[in-house]
Amino acid sequence: MTKLNEQERDPELDLEHELPPAEQEAEAAAPVSPELEALRGEIEKVKTENAELRNRMARMQADFENARRRAAREQQEFRDYALTDLIRSLLPVLDSFDRALASDASGDNFRAGMELIGRQFHDALAKIGVAEVPAQGQPFDPTVHEAIEMVDSTEVPDNHVLQELQRGYKLKDRLLRPAMVRVARNSGQ
Repeated sequence: MTKLNEQERDPELDLEHELPPAEQEAEAAAPVSPELEALRGEIEKVKTENAELRNRMARMQADFENARRRAAREQQEFRDYALTDLIRSLLPVLDSFDRALASDASGDNFRAGMELIGRQFHDALAKIGVAEVPAQGQPFDPTVHEAIEMVDSTEVPDNHVLQELQRGYKLKDRLLRPAMVRVARNSGQ
């Protein structure tokens, strides 16, 4: 009960947590060396720098994650809409083909219409970078030609394409489909 009475008299006095007077005096009287003060300053400086670096690292990680998500979204959008230009260039060809089929044209008119559609189709493909692989009369090249048959013939030189059975195509520098060909073999030479 005496403790309660003492605290009632002086509310700022906390006797339970107060250090004994001798220890307080010893701490206050002990001189702080300049090296210790310098070390304390260094420690505070390193702690501040560490906190700043951690904060910067967290921001950089968030920026990286946002950039990764944005790139993934842009790639998906590109995949979804990559064919847009191709389809737009092929739509007039499809329109012409539908008109040709709906007409009552026969003979030369029908052939002329089909040739026009063929030219439109080739122009549309050329516009996006598709080109035919040259084959007829060319030396056989296994990187762009697929030999279906070797035929004895003197019409073209040995190992040259005698006949193109199916056209080959490239997209810019990449082979889309090799040309299927018959290759001449001159056994007399």
